[in-house]
Amino acid sequence: MKIREAKLSDASGIGKVHVNSWRTTYKGIVPDEFLNNLTYEKREKLWINNISAQDQYIIVAENETGQIVGFASGGKRETNVHKNAGDLTSIYILEEFQGQGVGTQLMKDMFAYFKEVGYNTIFVEVLKSNETKFFYEAFGAVHHEAKTITIQEKELDLLIYKWTEI
Repeated sequence: MKIREAKLSDASGIGKVHVNSWRTTYKGIVPDEFLNNLTYEKREKLWINNISAQDQYIIVAENETGQIVGFASGGKRETNVHKNAGDLTSIYILEEFQGQGVGTQLMKDMFAYFKEVGYNTIFVEVLKSNETKFFYEAFGAVHHEAKTITIQEKELDLLIYKWTEI
C-alpha cells in the first residue's frame, strides 16, 4: 500500500471512494434517499475544489495497481476556535480494503502532518452509530462533545472526539 499526497488528477478516484464508502458505512444510519443521490461526478467536483484550495492536507492510499482505495483529509475547520488545534475532516476506505492497516497508515501520515504544522490537539466528528468511533478510540481519541445533526430530515447523534498532545 502506498500513501501519498493527493493531486488534482486523483479527484475522480477520491470521489469514487467517498461515494462507495458512504454507501457501505452509513447504510441503515443515513436515509437511503440521501445515499442513493450521491454521485461520483458531484464528489469529484468537491474534491477538485478541496485539492485546489490547498487549505487541507489530503492524502490517498493506493493499492499495488495504483487504484485509490482510501483517503484522508485534515486541516483546521473555520468553526475550530482552539489554539494549536486541527481537524481530521475525513478518512474513508473502500470496504474490501478495511481491516488491512490502511486506516492506520493514513492516520499516522495525518498525525505526522498535524505535528509538523504545530497542532497539538486534533478533533474528529463521527456519527454515534458509526463503528469507526472504535477505531478512533483505539487510536487514543477521547470523547469530547455530542451534538445532533439532521440529514434528510433524520436527526442523528454526532460525537466529537479529540486527541491531545499528539
